[in-house]
Amino acid sequence: MLAVPDMGLQGLYIGSSPERSPVPSPPGSPRTQESCGIAPLTPSQSPKPEARAPQHAPFSVVVAIDFGTTSSGYAFSFASDPEAIHMMRKWEGGDPGVAHQKTPTCLLLTPEGAFHSFGYTARDYYHDLDPEEARDWLYFEKFKMKIHSATDLTLKTQLEAVNGKKMPALEVFAHALRFFKEHALQELREQCPSLPEKDTVRWVLTVPAIWKQPAKQFMREAAYLAGLVSREDAEQLLIALEPEAASVYCRKLRLHQLFDLSSRAPGSGRLGERRSIDSSFRQAREQLRRSRHSRTFLVESGIGELWAEMQAGDRYVVADCGGGTVDLTVHQLEQPHGTLKELYKASGGPYGAVGVDLAFEQLLGRIFGEDFITTFKRQRPAAWVDLTIAFEARKRTAGPHRAGALNISLPFSFIDFYRKQRGHNVETALRRSSVNFVKWSSQGMLRMSCEAMNELFQPTVSGIIQHIEALLARPEVQGVKLLFLVGGFAESAVLQHAVQAALGARGLRVVVPHDVGLTILKGAVLFGQAPGVVRVRRSPLTYGVGVLNRFVAGRHPPEKLLVRDGRRWCTDVFERFVAAEQSVALGEEVRRSYCPARPGQRRVLINLYCCAAEDARFITDPGVRKCGALSLELEPSDGASPGRREIRAAMQFGDTEIKVTAVDVSTNRSVRAAIDFLSH
Repeated sequence: MLAVPDMGLQGLYIGSSPERSPVPSPPGSPRTQESCGIAPLTPSQSPKPEARAPQHAPFSVVVAIDFGTTSSGYAFSFASDPEAIHMMRKWEGGDPGVAHQKTPTCLLLTPEGAFHSFGYTARDYYHDLDPEEARDWLYFEKFKMKIHSATDLTLKTQLEAVNGKKMPALEVFAHALRFFKEHALQELREQCPSLPEKDTVRWVLTVPAIWKQPAKQFMREAAYLAGLVSREDAEQLLIALEPEAASVYCRKLRLHQLFDLSSRAPGSGRLGERRSIDSSFRQAREQLRRSRHSRTFLVESGIGELWAEMQAGDRYVVADCGGGTVDLTVHQLEQPHGTLKELYKASGGPYGAVGVDLAFEQLLGRIFGEDFITTFKRQRPAAWVDLTIAFEARKRTAGPHRAGALNISLPFSFIDFYRKQRGHNVETALRRSSVNFVKWSSQGMLRMSCEAMNELFQPTVSGIIQHIEALLARPEVQGVKLLFLVGGFAESAVLQHAVQAALGARGLRVVVPHDVGLTILKGAVLFGQAPGVVRVRRSPLTYGVGVLNRFVAGRHPPEKLLVRDGRRWCTDVFERFVAAEQSVALGEEVRRSYCPARPGQRRVLINLYCCAAEDARFITDPGVRKCGALSLELEPSDGASPGRREIRAAMQFGDTEIKVTAVDVSTNRSVRAAIDFLSH
């Protein structure tokens, strides 16, 4: 095959296969319309992927930042005692009755765009601003998922503050990450004054597993801008997938640290003695082999029915229910080292806790008018934030069996603004509204029935359950009987009850860690200490390049025929590097050799394509799209090696990010290589 980038320029082939040629695509083909004047490269024979154990530099401490949609935090552990996880200091401020081991993902910038504060401090300061003054300040909240939802994410993508003003998203994220960096390093210096800062910290950033490569690269670029690491020390930063991090942590939990949702009685739910999941799996299997009455023996020994029912005892689902998304992953625990193997590609969708907030906003629109809510958010942004805080506090207390109604405070600014805009008060609006399950209380609050509050949860909760059920129907997941429910939204009694009611009847045991809201953060620290713990992943998409093949009549479409120098070629053939849902081991490499088209060439590009289908034939097929570009920066040739220059590239698809390295075969020197998913 011949790899032909979009420029349609001629390259040189290395090898002797008669099926390949340096002939370019004809003008006007899809690849020639975006010419950038860079000569393409051509591949050698495609060797089988090779697995190579990844090398990781030693670090004294790992700091993980769980950058969430609604709340964020950091934790760390030292290499000398990697499983002793230190949580960040308690945050100042906060809401009564809410644990402050994380801080709200809220960023406040001055009217000039300079950093002012983050978290509770940002929220409280913005709350105290004069309404007119607040309109000039830039306040960002729940902005993480804007990166996921952006269809054309680039380094120039803009984010909108609550006052409507826009700012580059990269700067917004960098401000937040820089805050966590400074906060964490200050705490490390206080705990360990002798710890040198440079090159001793490995940073870990968490992202949803369903995020595509551009969003992951965006977070890395924001970390570079924030000064967490430099581009030259890229390995000092790891991207951790949130459900993977949760899985890494859950496999270390002792059974008394888990709550079994099938045991609803107060005080129940402790699953056994202090045994880790790893050891429980091993002991369960051994006892199953040795005991004729295995189930009774397992329960009496303190391991519990949970492990006995798993039979093989090594597969489970993790449902990460966060503020913005639900992320699902399926893992198999491998022996003897306790590594993890992904059984099905990560899946999920935008079914996070913010969906309940959106339902509440829609409810307010039905009562007071959507146009009024839009105007109020724009002209009284700080007061709108106050209202969302009041709703958040009541949302956390909602439960399926709660008896009393819920009161939600309306800011005075809301009441006053509504009277000036509409000419009557909010009580009149409630009486005239068709919404009969929300009343006006004598204390001057919205009084919402528990049934009404639970209804706000239903669209989001139903989406989560449907995604889990669809995953369980997959052939690769058959027989799994254990589900870990994790993430901040998993703290909700409404969600817990709905998941257990829907899935418990089908034999799935639903288990929640006691520190469910910190599961991902703690798991990210463990992942940073041992990045090889997830040994095999599933590729979410098919990746490859466009190439030329010898044209075969009857097999190739006539419109793909290209005749050059008397030879017949098929254009736009999709040469696959890795297929969607293919198992790829950590460190496994896909290698290609390329030759620059002309002497002295300093930079070469080749476009990458991706699709969800496994059997795409051409880069022009429906669903196939250009997703990035492989870039190789070449040093000047010293002329000592006459003839064509071979560059060998090795790509890895089994890590949390797609990685590439390259070497100049003639000199055995490394070549600067990168894959850019953000340039269009």
